[in-house]
Amino acid sequence: MTPTALFVAFVSFRLAELIGEPLGPFVPTTAMAVGAFDLIVLLLTSGRDPGIIPRNTRPPDPEDIQLDSMASPMARAPSSGALPPTRDVYVNGMMVKVKYCHTCMLYRPPRCSHCSVCNNCVDRFDHHCPWVGQCIGKRNYRFFFMFISSTTFLCLYVFVFSWVNLILITRQYGYSLGGAIAESPVSGFLIVYTFVTSWFVGGLTAFHSYLSCTNQTTYENFRYRYEGKSSPYNRGVARNLVEIFLSPIPASKNDFRQKVVVDPNALLYGPPSMAYSYSFGKFSSSKKSFNTQGSLSFDMAKPSFDLGAGGYTAKRTSIGSSDFGDIYGTGSGMEGMTAHQQPRHSIFGGGGVHGGKKVAEDTGSVATTDLDTVEYGGAAGPPHGREMEAV
Repeated sequence: MTPTALFVAFVSFRLAELIGEPLGPFVPTTAMAVGAFDLIVLLLTSGRDPGIIPRNTRPPDPEDIQLDSMASPMARAPSSGALPPTRDVYVNGMMVKVKYCHTCMLYRPPRCSHCSVCNNCVDRFDHHCPWVGQCIGKRNYRFFFMFISSTTFLCLYVFVFSWVNLILITRQYGYSLGGAIAESPVSGFLIVYTFVTSWFVGGLTAFHSYLSCTNQTTYENFRYRYEGKSSPYNRGVARNLVEIFLSPIPASKNDFRQKVVVDPNALLYGPPSMAYSYSFGKFSSSKKSFNTQGSLSFDMAKPSFDLGAGGYTAKRTSIGSSDFGDIYGTGSGMEGMTAHQQPRHSIFGGGGVHGGKKVAEDTGSVATTDLDTVEYGGAAGPPHGREMEAV
Protein backbone atom coordinates (compact mmCIF):
# COMPACT_ATOMS: atom_id res chain seq x y z
CA MET A 1 0.00 0.00 0.00
CA THR A 2 2.95 2.35 0.56
CA PRO A 3 4.16 2.18 -3.09
CA THR A 4 0.56 2.64 -4.23
CA ALA A 5 0.21 5.74 -2.06
CA LEU A 6 3.52 7.10 -3.40
CA PHE A 7 2.38 6.51 -6.98
CA VAL A 8 -0.96 8.22 -6.45
CA ALA A 9 0.48 11.20 -4.57
CA PHE A 10 3.67 11.96 -6.54
CA VAL A 11 3.24 10.41 -9.99
CA SER A 12 -0.37 9.85 -11.05
CA PHE A 13 -1.71 13.43 -10.80
CA ARG A 14 1.31 14.90 -12.59
CA LEU A 15 1.00 12.19 -15.22
CA ALA A 16 -2.69 13.01 -15.60
CA GLU A 17 -1.75 16.60 -16.45
CA LEU A 18 0.84 15.45 -19.01
CA ILE A 19 -1.61 13.06 -20.68
CA GLY A 20 -4.52 15.50 -20.61
CA GLU A 21 -8.20 14.92 -21.21
CA PRO A 22 -10.01 12.56 -21.45
CA LEU A 23 -7.67 9.71 -20.37
CA GLY A 24 -5.56 11.58 -17.84
CA PRO A 25 -7.95 11.51 -14.85
CA PHE A 26 -8.32 7.72 -15.15
CA VAL A 27 -4.67 7.18 -14.12
CA PRO A 28 -5.03 8.05 -10.40
CA THR A 29 -8.63 6.79 -10.26
CA THR A 30 -7.68 3.34 -11.53
CA ALA A 31 -4.72 3.09 -9.15
CA MET A 32 -6.87 3.98 -6.13
CA ALA A 33 -9.67 1.60 -7.16
CA VAL A 34 -7.35 -1.37 -7.71
CA GLY A 35 -5.51 -0.59 -4.47
CA ALA A 36 -8.77 -0.52 -2.49
CA PHE A 37 -9.93 -3.77 -4.09
CA ASP A 38 -6.57 -5.36 -3.31
CA LEU A 39 -6.89 -4.41 0.36
CA ILE A 40 -10.47 -5.70 0.59
CA VAL A 41 -9.65 -9.15 -0.82
CA LEU A 42 -6.59 -9.30 1.46
CA LEU A 43 -8.83 -8.79 4.49
CA LEU A 44 -11.31 -11.36 3.17
CA THR A 45 -8.50 -13.85 2.69
CA SER A 46 -6.97 -13.42 6.13
CA GLY A 47 -10.16 -12.83 8.11
CA ARG A 48 -12.46 -15.62 6.87
CA ASP A 49 -12.75 -19.15 8.15
CA PRO A 50 -10.79 -21.11 5.52
CA GLY A 51 -12.91 -24.21 6.08
CA ILE A 52 -11.92 -25.54 9.51
CA ILE A 53 -13.42 -28.94 10.29
CA PRO A 54 -14.72 -28.94 13.90
CA ARG A 55 -12.95 -31.39 16.16
CA ASN A 56 -14.63 -34.32 17.81
CA THR A 57 -14.57 -34.57 21.58
CA ARG A 58 -14.18 -38.34 21.43
CA PRO A 59 -13.02 -40.82 18.77
CA PRO A 60 -15.70 -42.18 16.43
CA ASP A 61 -17.21 -45.54 17.23
CA PRO A 62 -16.04 -48.41 15.00
CA GLU A 63 -19.69 -49.38 14.61
CA ASP A 64 -20.39 -46.05 12.94
CA ILE A 65 -17.53 -46.70 10.55
CA GLN A 66 -19.10 -50.02 9.63
CA LEU A 67 -22.37 -48.28 8.75
CA ASP A 68 -20.74 -45.54 6.68
CA SER A 69 -22.08 -45.89 3.15
CA MET A 70 -19.21 -43.87 1.59
CA ALA A 71 -16.50 -46.24 2.73
CA SER A 72 -15.57 -49.20 0.62
CA PRO A 73 -16.07 -52.68 2.12
CA MET A 74 -12.30 -53.23 2.19
CA ALA A 75 -11.72 -50.09 4.28
CA ARG A 76 -14.30 -50.54 7.00
CA ALA A 77 -13.31 -51.08 10.61
CA PRO A 78 -12.13 -54.57 11.55
CA SER A 79 -14.14 -56.76 13.87
CA SER A 80 -11.70 -56.10 16.73
CA GLY A 81 -13.08 -52.58 17.10
CA ALA A 82 -9.83 -50.73 16.33
CA LEU A 83 -10.00 -47.73 14.04
CA PRO A 84 -8.02 -48.20 10.80
CA PRO A 85 -5.45 -45.46 10.08
CA THR A 86 -6.86 -44.88 6.58
CA ARG A 87 -10.11 -45.37 4.72
CA ASP A 88 -10.99 -45.59 1.05
CA VAL A 89 -13.89 -43.44 -0.14
CA TYR A 90 -15.32 -42.95 -3.61
CA VAL A 91 -15.11 -39.52 -5.29
CA ASN A 92 -16.67 -39.22 -8.75
CA GLY A 93 -16.44 -42.97 -9.17
CA MET A 94 -12.75 -43.13 -8.20
CA MET A 95 -11.33 -44.46 -4.94
CA VAL A 96 -9.51 -41.92 -2.75
CA LYS A 97 -7.68 -42.72 0.49
CA VAL A 98 -8.40 -40.53 3.52
CA LYS A 99 -6.50 -40.53 6.81
CA TYR A 100 -7.56 -40.52 10.42
CA CYS A 101 -6.49 -37.38 12.33
CA HIS A 102 -5.53 -38.25 15.91
CA THR A 103 -5.54 -34.58 16.92
CA CYS A 104 -9.06 -33.80 15.70
CA MET A 105 -10.27 -37.40 16.25
CA LEU A 106 -11.98 -37.69 12.89
CA TYR A 107 -11.51 -39.12 9.43
CA ARG A 108 -10.56 -36.21 7.23
CA PRO A 109 -12.86 -35.53 4.29
CA PRO A 110 -11.31 -35.85 0.82
CA ARG A 111 -8.81 -33.04 0.05
CA CYS A 112 -8.68 -32.14 3.74
CA SER A 113 -5.37 -31.88 5.57
CA HIS A 114 -4.21 -30.90 9.04
CA CYS A 115 -2.29 -27.61 9.12
CA SER A 116 0.75 -27.82 11.39
CA VAL A 117 0.71 -24.04 11.95
CA CYS A 118 -2.98 -23.51 12.70
CA ASN A 119 -3.36 -27.00 14.25
CA ASN A 120 -6.70 -27.50 12.50
CA CYS A 121 -8.03 -29.75 9.78
CA VAL A 122 -8.93 -27.52 6.80
CA ASP A 123 -11.29 -28.54 4.01
CA ARG A 124 -9.66 -28.44 0.54
CA PHE A 125 -6.40 -27.42 2.16
CA ASP A 126 -4.16 -25.56 -0.29
CA HIS A 127 -1.35 -24.20 1.88
CA HIS A 128 -0.66 -22.00 4.88
CA CYS A 129 0.27 -18.53 3.67
CA PRO A 130 2.56 -16.70 6.12
CA TRP A 131 2.10 -13.42 4.20
CA VAL A 132 -1.60 -13.23 5.06
CA GLY A 133 -1.29 -15.19 8.32
CA GLN A 134 -4.00 -17.66 7.39
CA CYS A 135 -4.60 -21.07 5.87
CA ILE A 136 -5.88 -21.10 2.30
CA GLY A 137 -8.76 -23.51 1.96
CA LYS A 138 -12.17 -24.04 0.45
CA ARG A 139 -13.82 -20.92 1.87
CA ASN A 140 -11.13 -18.32 1.05
CA TYR A 141 -9.20 -19.67 -1.95
CA ARG A 142 -11.02 -17.49 -4.49
CA PHE A 143 -10.25 -14.38 -2.43
CA PHE A 144 -6.61 -15.42 -2.19
CA PHE A 145 -6.44 -15.79 -5.96
CA MET A 146 -8.07 -12.38 -6.44
CA PHE A 147 -5.59 -10.91 -3.96
CA ILE A 148 -2.46 -12.15 -5.74
CA SER A 149 -3.86 -11.43 -9.22
CA SER A 150 -4.90 -7.87 -8.30
CA THR A 151 -1.50 -7.33 -6.66
CA THR A 152 0.17 -8.48 -9.88
CA PHE A 153 -2.01 -6.13 -11.93
CA LEU A 154 -1.23 -3.25 -9.58
CA CYS A 155 2.53 -3.89 -9.81
CA LEU A 156 2.42 -3.96 -13.61
CA TYR A 157 0.16 -0.89 -13.71
CA VAL A 158 2.52 1.16 -11.53
CA PHE A 159 5.55 -0.14 -13.45
CA VAL A 160 4.15 0.82 -16.86
CA PHE A 161 2.84 4.26 -15.93
CA SER A 162 6.01 5.14 -14.05
CA TRP A 163 7.86 4.55 -17.33
CA VAL A 164 5.23 6.61 -19.18
CA ASN A 165 5.78 9.45 -16.73
CA LEU A 166 9.55 9.43 -17.31
CA ILE A 167 9.15 9.28 -21.09
CA LEU A 168 6.72 12.20 -21.15
CA ILE A 169 9.05 14.23 -18.95
CA THR A 170 11.96 13.65 -21.33
CA ARG A 171 9.83 14.69 -24.32
CA GLN A 172 8.29 17.76 -22.76
CA TYR A 173 11.38 19.18 -21.04
CA GLY A 174 14.11 17.72 -23.25
CA TYR A 175 15.75 15.83 -20.38
CA SER A 176 17.75 12.66 -20.68
CA LEU A 177 16.59 9.54 -18.86
CA GLY A 178 18.81 10.39 -15.91
CA GLY A 179 17.47 13.94 -15.84
CA ALA A 180 13.91 12.62 -15.91
CA ILE A 181 14.65 10.32 -12.96
CA ALA A 182 16.15 13.30 -11.09
CA GLU A 183 12.99 15.27 -11.89
CA SER A 184 10.75 12.41 -10.64
CA PRO A 185 12.80 10.15 -8.30
CA VAL A 186 9.65 8.40 -7.06
CA SER A 187 9.06 7.07 -10.58
CA GLY A 188 12.57 5.60 -10.67
CA PHE A 189 12.12 3.96 -7.27
CA LEU A 190 8.72 2.48 -8.23
CA ILE A 191 10.12 1.06 -11.47
CA VAL A 192 12.80 -0.88 -9.58
CA TYR A 193 10.45 -1.94 -6.79
CA THR A 194 7.58 -3.14 -8.98
CA PHE A 195 9.98 -4.92 -11.35
CA VAL A 196 11.23 -7.09 -8.49
CA THR A 197 7.90 -7.74 -6.79
CA SER A 198 6.03 -8.48 -10.02
CA TRP A 199 8.21 -11.58 -10.53
CA PHE A 200 7.11 -13.01 -7.19
CA VAL A 201 3.40 -12.23 -7.27
CA GLY A 202 3.25 -12.74 -11.04
CA GLY A 203 4.80 -16.19 -10.78
CA LEU A 204 2.44 -17.05 -7.93
CA THR A 205 -0.55 -15.91 -9.98
CA ALA A 206 0.55 -17.96 -12.99
CA PHE A 207 1.05 -21.06 -10.82
CA HIS A 208 -2.38 -20.78 -9.20
CA SER A 209 -3.96 -20.15 -12.58
CA TYR A 210 -2.60 -23.53 -13.66
CA LEU A 211 -3.85 -25.13 -10.44
CA SER A 212 -7.32 -23.65 -10.94
CA CYS A 213 -7.55 -24.87 -14.53
CA THR A 214 -6.60 -28.41 -13.46
CA ASN A 215 -8.54 -28.28 -10.14
CA GLN A 216 -5.52 -29.03 -7.98
CA THR A 217 -4.30 -27.65 -4.69
CA THR A 218 -0.75 -26.64 -3.87
CA TYR A 219 -0.58 -29.46 -1.34
CA GLU A 220 -1.66 -32.02 -3.92
CA ASN A 221 0.67 -30.65 -6.60
CA PHE A 222 3.75 -30.67 -4.38
CA ARG A 223 3.04 -34.22 -3.26
CA TYR A 224 2.57 -35.47 -6.83
CA ARG A 225 -0.60 -37.25 -5.81
CA TYR A 226 -1.87 -37.54 -9.37
CA GLU A 227 1.39 -38.26 -11.13
CA GLY A 228 0.77 -41.00 -13.68
CA LYS A 229 -2.97 -41.14 -12.99
CA SER A 230 -5.97 -38.95 -13.56
CA SER A 231 -7.36 -36.71 -10.84
CA PRO A 232 -10.90 -37.47 -9.66
CA TYR A 233 -11.52 -33.72 -9.29
CA ASN A 234 -10.44 -32.58 -12.77
CA ARG A 235 -13.61 -32.15 -14.84
CA GLY A 236 -12.32 -29.87 -17.58
CA VAL A 237 -11.09 -26.28 -17.54
CA ALA A 238 -14.49 -24.61 -17.77
CA ARG A 239 -16.16 -26.70 -15.09
CA ASN A 240 -13.11 -26.44 -12.84
CA LEU A 241 -13.15 -22.65 -12.99
CA VAL A 242 -16.90 -22.56 -12.34
CA GLU A 243 -16.50 -24.85 -9.33
CA ILE A 244 -13.67 -22.81 -7.81
CA PHE A 245 -14.78 -19.23 -8.52
CA LEU A 246 -18.53 -19.27 -9.20
CA SER A 247 -19.93 -21.99 -6.95
CA PRO A 248 -21.59 -20.95 -3.67
CA ILE A 249 -19.25 -20.72 -0.70
CA PRO A 250 -20.35 -23.23 1.96
CA ALA A 251 -21.30 -21.86 5.36
CA SER A 252 -18.76 -22.07 8.15
CA LYS A 253 -19.04 -25.10 10.41
CA ASN A 254 -17.82 -23.10 13.41
CA ASP A 255 -19.52 -20.52 15.60
CA PHE A 256 -16.61 -18.36 16.69
CA ARG A 257 -18.92 -16.03 18.66
CA GLN A 258 -20.34 -18.80 20.82
CA LYS A 259 -19.88 -18.23 24.53
CA VAL A 260 -17.97 -21.03 26.21
CA VAL A 261 -18.71 -21.91 29.84
CA VAL A 262 -15.59 -23.17 31.58
CA ASP A 263 -16.16 -25.67 34.39
CA PRO A 264 -13.15 -25.88 36.74
CA ASN A 265 -14.14 -29.41 37.74
CA ALA A 266 -13.90 -30.72 34.18
CA LEU A 267 -10.70 -32.48 33.24
CA LEU A 268 -11.01 -31.11 29.71
CA TYR A 269 -12.61 -27.70 29.41
CA GLY A 270 -15.38 -26.62 27.12
CA PRO A 271 -19.13 -26.05 26.89
CA PRO A 272 -21.01 -27.96 29.62
CA SER A 273 -23.37 -29.55 27.13
CA MET A 274 -20.56 -31.43 25.40
CA ALA A 275 -19.08 -34.79 26.36
CA TYR A 276 -15.42 -35.28 27.13
CA SER A 277 -13.18 -38.29 27.00
CA TYR A 278 -10.81 -39.02 29.85
CA SER A 279 -8.80 -41.96 31.10
CA PHE A 280 -7.96 -43.41 34.51
CA GLY A 281 -4.97 -45.66 33.92
CA LYS A 282 -6.13 -48.67 31.97
CA PHE A 283 -9.78 -47.78 32.49
CA SER A 284 -11.18 -45.35 29.91
CA SER A 285 -14.61 -43.91 30.48
CA SER A 286 -16.95 -43.17 27.63
CA LYS A 287 -17.88 -39.62 28.53
CA LYS A 288 -18.17 -37.12 31.34
CA SER A 289 -20.75 -34.36 31.37
CA PHE A 290 -21.45 -31.47 33.69
CA ASN A 291 -24.33 -29.04 33.84
CA THR A 292 -24.81 -25.75 35.64
CA GLN A 293 -27.76 -26.80 37.86
CA GLY A 294 -25.74 -28.52 40.56
CA SER A 295 -26.38 -32.08 39.40
CA LEU A 296 -23.55 -34.42 38.54
CA SER A 297 -23.73 -37.31 36.13
CA PHE A 298 -21.11 -39.92 35.27
CA ASP A 299 -21.66 -42.32 32.40
CA MET A 300 -18.94 -44.99 32.45
CA ALA A 301 -19.44 -47.93 30.12
CA LYS A 302 -22.69 -49.23 31.66
CA PRO A 303 -22.81 -48.22 35.36
CA SER A 304 -24.51 -44.88 35.98
CA PHE A 305 -25.06 -42.98 39.21
CA ASP A 306 -27.25 -39.86 39.16
CA LEU A 307 -26.89 -37.53 42.13
CA GLY A 308 -29.84 -35.15 42.21
CA ALA A 309 -29.45 -31.69 43.65
CA GLY A 310 -32.27 -32.22 46.14
CA GLY A 311 -32.19 -35.73 47.60
CA TYR A 312 -28.88 -37.17 46.39
CA THR A 313 -30.47 -40.50 45.54
CA ALA A 314 -28.55 -43.30 43.91
CA LYS A 315 -29.97 -45.28 41.00
CA ARG A 316 -29.52 -49.02 41.05
CA THR A 317 -27.79 -50.26 37.92
CA SER A 318 -27.13 -53.80 36.80
CA ILE A 319 -23.81 -54.45 35.07
CA GLY A 320 -21.99 -57.58 34.08
CA SER A 321 -18.65 -58.59 35.48
CA SER A 322 -17.42 -59.12 31.94
CA ASP A 323 -17.58 -55.36 31.43
CA PHE A 324 -14.58 -54.99 33.73
CA GLY A 325 -12.47 -57.58 31.99
CA ASP A 326 -9.97 -54.96 30.91
CA ILE A 327 -9.43 -54.06 34.57
CA TYR A 328 -9.30 -57.45 36.25
CA GLY A 329 -8.16 -59.54 33.32
CA THR A 330 -4.43 -59.23 34.09
CA GLY A 331 -2.60 -61.09 36.80
CA SER A 332 -1.64 -57.93 38.65
CA GLY A 333 -5.28 -56.92 38.94
CA MET A 334 -6.23 -53.61 40.45
CA GLU A 335 -2.83 -53.14 42.04
CA GLY A 336 -1.21 -52.97 38.61
CA MET A 337 -3.64 -50.32 37.49
CA THR A 338 -3.36 -48.15 40.58
CA ALA A 339 0.42 -48.39 40.43
CA HIS A 340 0.25 -47.17 36.85
CA GLN A 341 -1.84 -44.09 37.53
CA GLN A 342 -3.85 -42.79 40.47
CA PRO A 343 -6.91 -40.64 39.79
CA ARG A 344 -7.85 -37.71 41.96
CA HIS A 345 -10.92 -39.61 43.25
CA SER A 346 -10.67 -43.37 43.00
CA ILE A 347 -13.83 -45.09 41.87
CA PHE A 348 -12.84 -48.32 43.63
CA GLY A 349 -12.93 -48.77 47.41
CA GLY A 350 -13.02 -51.55 49.99
CA GLY A 351 -15.77 -52.71 52.38
CA GLY A 352 -19.19 -54.24 52.07
CA VAL A 353 -21.93 -53.24 49.72
CA HIS A 354 -25.10 -53.79 51.80
CA GLY A 355 -26.43 -50.64 53.45
CA GLY A 356 -23.04 -48.92 53.42
CA LYS A 357 -22.77 -45.16 53.65
CA LYS A 358 -20.54 -43.50 51.10
CA VAL A 359 -19.20 -39.99 51.39
CA ALA A 360 -18.74 -37.79 48.32
CA GLU A 361 -16.43 -34.92 48.97
CA ASP A 362 -15.58 -32.22 46.38
CA THR A 363 -14.18 -28.71 47.09
CA GLY A 364 -15.37 -28.59 50.67
CA SER A 365 -18.92 -29.90 50.15
CA VAL A 366 -19.80 -33.30 51.63
CA ALA A 367 -22.79 -35.35 50.53
CA THR A 368 -23.75 -38.62 52.24
CA THR A 369 -25.42 -41.15 50.00
CA ASP A 370 -27.13 -44.39 50.93
CA LEU A 371 -26.51 -46.93 48.22
CA ASP A 372 -28.68 -49.96 47.74
CA THR A 373 -27.20 -53.26 46.81
CA VAL A 374 -25.40 -52.97 43.48
CA GLU A 375 -25.82 -56.06 41.38
CA TYR A 376 -22.88 -57.31 39.37
CA GLY A 377 -24.36 -59.69 36.86
CA GLY A 378 -26.51 -61.34 39.53
CA ALA A 379 -23.60 -61.83 41.96
CA ALA A 380 -23.72 -60.67 45.56
CA GLY A 381 -20.67 -58.46 45.11
CA PRO A 382 -18.22 -57.17 42.53
CA PRO A 383 -15.40 -59.32 41.18
CA HIS A 384 -12.54 -59.88 43.63
CA GLY A 385 -14.51 -58.15 46.38
CA ARG A 386 -14.25 -54.71 44.73
CA GLU A 387 -17.12 -52.24 44.78
CA MET A 388 -18.14 -49.08 42.92
CA GLU A 389 -18.47 -45.77 44.72
CA ALA A 390 -20.34 -42.66 43.63
CA VAL A 391 -17.83 -39.85 43.90
